[in-house]
Amino acid sequence: MDNMRLLLVDDEKRFVDTTQNLLKRKGIKVLAAYDGESALETLGQNNLDVVVLDIKMPGMDGLTALKKIKSLYPNVEVIMLTGHGTIDSAVEGLKNGAFDYLTKPCDMEELWEKACDAYNRKLIQDEKIRSAQVRKFVRSPRELLKEKQN
Repeated sequence: MDNMRLLLVDDEKRFVDTTQNLLKRKGIKVLAAYDGESALETLGQNNLDVVVLDIKMPGMDGLTALKKIKSLYPNVEVIMLTGHGTIDSAVEGLKNGAFDYLTKPCDMEELWEKACDAYNRKLIQDEKIRSAQVRKFVRSPRELLKEKQN
């Protein structure tokens, strides 16, 4: 997972700092944001793969940020974090395009595994997009033969 670029978004600075350090030890490039607005700004300035996004934050909440992220960066995978036992809001996140959710406090190994799964899904999606783009410009041998016959 040395190539994964992850954005950790939570208003609890201590949680962000600790989690960021633990994920960096796993070989993940981790950026941090402490609110939804900063998260969107960071996404606009960096090519990121996965966002771990807290649901309950002052200002722009996680669900609003999720909708904006998926609108602007549809291939970025988002894992929702909820620390308030509000599974309903996590389910709402899944309906709006989140990859998965975790409840806080979360097990760091589980967070890492979900981030890896989300990253792998993004890689598969990116490859499908690249293949479709190549097919758009590359003609098959059959098409070339038909062209020569005419």
